Amino acid sequence: MKILRARFVTLARLGVVAILGLSASCTAPSSPGTSSSNPGTRDTFVLGLASEPDTLNPVLGYEPDGGSLLFDGLVRRNADLTLAPALAERLPDVKGTTVTFTLRQGVRFHDGTPLTSDDVAYTYQAVLDPKNNSGIRGDYTAIESVEAPDPATVVFHLKHPYAPILQRATLGIVPRRLLQGQSLDKAAFNTKPVGTGPYRFVSWTPGDKVVLEANQSYWGGAPAIKRLVMAYSADDNVRATRMAAGEFDATELPPKAAARFEDQVGLTVYKVPSADYRGVMFPLDAPVTGDKAIRKALSLALDRSAMVGAILAGAGRPAFGPVAPGTTWHNPAVDGTPTPDRDQAARLLDQAGWKPGSGGVRVKDGTPASFTLMYPAGDSLRKDLALAVASDAKKIGVDVRLAGLDWDAIEPRMAKDALIMGYGSPYDPDYINYEMFHSSFSGQGFFNPGHYKEPDVDALLEKGRAETDPTVRKQTYDALQQRIRDDEVWTYLVYLQHVYVVRGKWTGIAPAVEAHEHATGGLFRTLAEWKPAA
Repeated sequence: MKILRARFVTLARLGVVAILGLSASCTAPSSPGTSSSNPGTRDTFVLGLASEPDTLNPVLGYEPDGGSLLFDGLVRRNADLTLAPALAERLPDVKGTTVTFTLRQGVRFHDGTPLTSDDVAYTYQAVLDPKNNSGIRGDYTAIESVEAPDPATVVFHLKHPYAPILQRATLGIVPRRLLQGQSLDKAAFNTKPVGTGPYRFVSWTPGDKVVLEANQSYWGGAPAIKRLVMAYSADDNVRATRMAAGEFDATELPPKAAARFEDQVGLTVYKVPSADYRGVMFPLDAPVTGDKAIRKALSLALDRSAMVGAILAGAGRPAFGPVAPGTTWHNPAVDGTPTPDRDQAARLLDQAGWKPGSGGVRVKDGTPASFTLMYPAGDSLRKDLALAVASDAKKIGVDVRLAGLDWDAIEPRMAKDALIMGYGSPYDPDYINYEMFHSSFSGQGFFNPGHYKEPDVDALLEKGRAETDPTVRKQTYDALQQRIRDDEVWTYLVYLQHVYVVRGKWTGIAPAVEAHEHATGGLFRTLAEWKPAA
């Protein structure tokens, strides 16, 4: 797996970890972390999260989009997704191929050493260094070099004008002196990090929890929550049970699992809009799913409205492409009808030579219209979506066999078996889409796992990231979305609302349109600003 999956854990997999209880210090009735109508009266706040990262090193892919509580980037995102200075003193002008940042004065790492421009330059250089095999390297390839002419100044030299460069400046900055000259895949820093963020690292018990404590010297002000436990449990039902038992002060849950907490005294359910989609990723070199007629017929046959109503309990909307409706870059021309058109689906299959066969399964040239659809076994929402896809496909004579597997079993099978996958970002259309659809990423782990290779699509992706005119960029990404829809590279199912349950009343909670990763990068990204409500 290692490096590509390190990114995918944060972005996509909602990881597979052992389901272990919290230590006694977090579960004993008289200890922090137990049920209380006012968690703010205690020092410890316990988060129940689905995904455990493989690394806590930003260079290797930990929370590069600004969701970390351990690290700061040069910039941060406001609730409306606009950018604001963080380690940078102000937002720089972005013109041409040179971008210059001036650092905020007086910032120190958690070990007391001062932040300098050498740390910033090293962080980006380390991501770009092929020897480090960073899973996020492809996001930063527009950067030619980064230099530090003086301790407070960082200069980025770009290979070409790159519209999303400020969006990429949310990457957490690491201390050069603790990492330079090491083999990063084996660095102690990966499990014992030192950052500049509002929380400092205390401990990590793999398969169980990470413990953080407030950075009392934080440049943005010390957090009100003094001790933070991020407890990992991949099973949705287990997290719901532990939330009900008072072991968690907040957790992330699928909509159906969160329904039990609606209208409970002392609890608040937050439903946050997102650009996070679920869809069927097709292996395009496989005999059945490689046929566009199969893919397009399946899309026509699906009842997306029923998926939103029954599986998401209304907390979402139908999906038809990789750019979310309601965001600046969405092309509404790709949106289809959320109710099925199975007559049209059947006609399409007939025309393509897929004729009704024995047992109700269509056949073409002796090959049955049958394929395997995988889903992560511990993810109840993806399982339900897979069941719905199989049920609707059967109605048009396509046999979809389901396989609930762990991610170690799923990864090597993606070139031949379909998969219920999730991705999505509201930040910039270059995000995710370049890795998902550019031929240079074909078969690179969870990037472009279906092996999509189209030169004209590559050209659109390359033009979109280099173009600086917003109007031309919009036209370029509109064309990209239409091409992805025409080729039915994926069959998109639903866009989610991310659902959280929080105990007690707090100020400082600031919901925003979220990306796929929604652990500490979602509603919890502002935990350092949460304060008990009066």
